[in-house]
Amino acid sequence: MEQFEGRLRDAAGRVPLLQRLFPAFFAAKAPILHIASDVGQGPVVILLHGIASSSQTFEDLLPLLADRHRCISIDLLGFGESPEGVDYTIEEHVEAIEATIRSLRLRAPFTLVGHSLGSLLSSRFAAQYPAQVSHLVMVSPPIYPDPSELDSRVERMQLGAYLRAYEYLRANKVFTIGNAARVARLLKISQIFEISERNWDAFVKSLQNCIESQTTVTDLARVQAPVDVVYGAQDQFIAMGTMRVIERLRNVTVHRVELNDHLVRPRLARVVAAAIGPVDQAQPTDAARPVSREHRGVAGRSRTNLDSEHGH
Repeated sequence: MEQFEGRLRDAAGRVPLLQRLFPAFFAAKAPILHIASDVGQGPVVILLHGIASSSQTFEDLLPLLADRHRCISIDLLGFGESPEGVDYTIEEHVEAIEATIRSLRLRAPFTLVGHSLGSLLSSRFAAQYPAQVSHLVMVSPPIYPDPSELDSRVERMQLGAYLRAYEYLRANKVFTIGNAARVARLLKISQIFEISERNWDAFVKSLQNCIESQTTVTDLARVQAPVDVVYGAQDQFIAMGTMRVIERLRNVTVHRVELNDHLVRPRLARVVAAAIGPVDQAQPTDAARPVSREHRGVAGRSRTNLDSEHGH
């Protein structure tokens, strides 16, 4: 047996020869993620939660959509009830998301909604699999572009402060877990926000490899579907000037929601639901064609008007 295995290796004895000849066959398969909920009927909306979170993130949004959409909430790799990952790179996350969506055997393109980290993964997914996504909705995206893209020194300094804070959280496990538990109890969001021994590896690696070292602006520039970005004016994780960077991109509409922080609270949920828009009854599953703002219910309306129509 050892002689047989030796013949499968290259001259340096490093890589199995068959693995080099057939890399796809030997590649590890991406895991199937946990489907936390699958409710409603109609055109599909897939929802991805954020870091150190779960699909409870969307508890105020689902009731606004499920009467006219099939809403599928997926737990990200390493969080909720999904399996653990290895390095939690954006590529690893997106491969697992794609494998999970493929397992659903959907027949038409879908609306992809991501919150926080989920929004960054959603932008990469939409860029990588354009035929699958008819509409991208990014909720509270922690977008940290290259400092050269920001207009002022103050904005660049604040961006640097965010990244240093994240580095500190990763380097101080006891501090981070303890404070996360206190914040969750204080704000009564323990079902939405959890950093613990159980998900520590997923948290620190996803933070470093997907949020701190992100490519979101580049990914968004490649997205072919219409993009709506919804964020709260009091969002603690959005640095000054970053929304202005993505507003410059084609096909992107940004909605600022007053009196809302990073979470998908009722006020922000209503704006997200409006951005997703009503179902086009004439062509309910033909989402592959270009989708105009009229079909999504926000035609000719400014960000201020969209917010005011929903009590913002």
